[in-house]
Amino acid sequence: MPFDLDRVRQDTPGCWDKVFLDSAGSSLPPTVVVDAAVSHLRREAEVGGYRAANERLADLAAVKSSIGTLINAPASSIALSDSATRSWTDFFYAVPLGPGDRILISEVEYASNGIAALQRAARAGARVETIPSDSSGQVDLEALDRMLDDRVAIVSLVHAPTNGGLLNPVREVSDLAHRVGALVLLDACQSVGQVVVDVAELQVDALSVTGRKWLRGPRGTGFLYIDPALDLAPATLDLHSAQWSTETEFRVADDASRFEFWECDVAARLALGAAVDYLLDIGQATVRTEIADRATYLRDALQSVPNATVRDLGTLQSGIVSFTVDGVEPTDVRDRLATADITVTVSHRSSTLLDMSHRGLQAVVRASPHYFVSYPELDRFVDAISAL
Repeated sequence: MPFDLDRVRQDTPGCWDKVFLDSAGSSLPPTVVVDAAVSHLRREAEVGGYRAANERLADLAAVKSSIGTLINAPASSIALSDSATRSWTDFFYAVPLGPGDRILISEVEYASNGIAALQRAARAGARVETIPSDSSGQVDLEALDRMLDDRVAIVSLVHAPTNGGLLNPVREVSDLAHRVGALVLLDACQSVGQVVVDVAELQVDALSVTGRKWLRGPRGTGFLYIDPALDLAPATLDLHSAQWSTETEFRVADDASRFEFWECDVAARLALGAAVDYLLDIGQATVRTEIADRATYLRDALQSVPNATVRDLGTLQSGIVSFTVDGVEPTDVRDRLATADITVTVSHRSSTLLDMSHRGLQAVVRASPHYFVSYPELDRFVDAISAL
């Protein structure tokens, strides 16, 4: 079915009066997502949260089924959470680590992940080591191959960095890491929703995702995929993730729900399911094409603007377009564009310390056009950059 721009714009009232280029931060949810959250909150106000949730048990289960369809995984391998960070750390802190073990991260690692890795390494006597990037900016596979040995416990890979436009080669990393028995944890917070992510093809052991970015779900949602073959015990449990079986014993859930807690935002999870279903209805391949075309259009247009420098890396690129403007601080670019109803954001050095330090950058402006952005709006954005 051909892509219907008019339809998705009608479904997205938030894009009618502005040029919205921050789907890599927190995108505009379609009306069906808003309605799913609001209607459940209203039902909670009528009958209370317990009864309202019990009425939607089948729908809540369907959220995991939809996510499973999205990433080609069984629903039982999905744990719902409140963010990609929660999902990432829940898995990471479940991986056994001891003195001398090694944690490998890439140069484009997110600050939250890097901090967690350093904390655990200090506690366990392990080491955090950085896989260098190759000349294109993506993870250097030859360097990774040389670094791997049987002391590498886990390889943390960022699929799409927050600040550089690239997509890392996931399957190749998985194949190399698995040869020495290392686990691969993929941070897919910037890729699921804009590119086709198939965990069976990528062969990752775990994957963390947020709902608020390219999936167009609400804030406070996310999910963790964990390979069903893995038997890892979470660092924390409750009466949902485990059952208290005798006075001195408990039994951990035998599926990914062991990484969930009982208390949750039911309305937000139903809305996340609506966002995933909306994406599946359009088609993942269609979404990937529409986002990639808009990002390519922006990169090409910005390269013709004398005062702008595109900062994107990689041979295979995402929908994130990062750039700087000569003589204008990135935060000033963002704020001046906001006065013209153009929404972008800034990625600071502190978010991806290793990569930004390596490239000598303090901050970059980040434009991330979703499929609901029209090409005249992209032209309006480029004209505004030219006028700065």
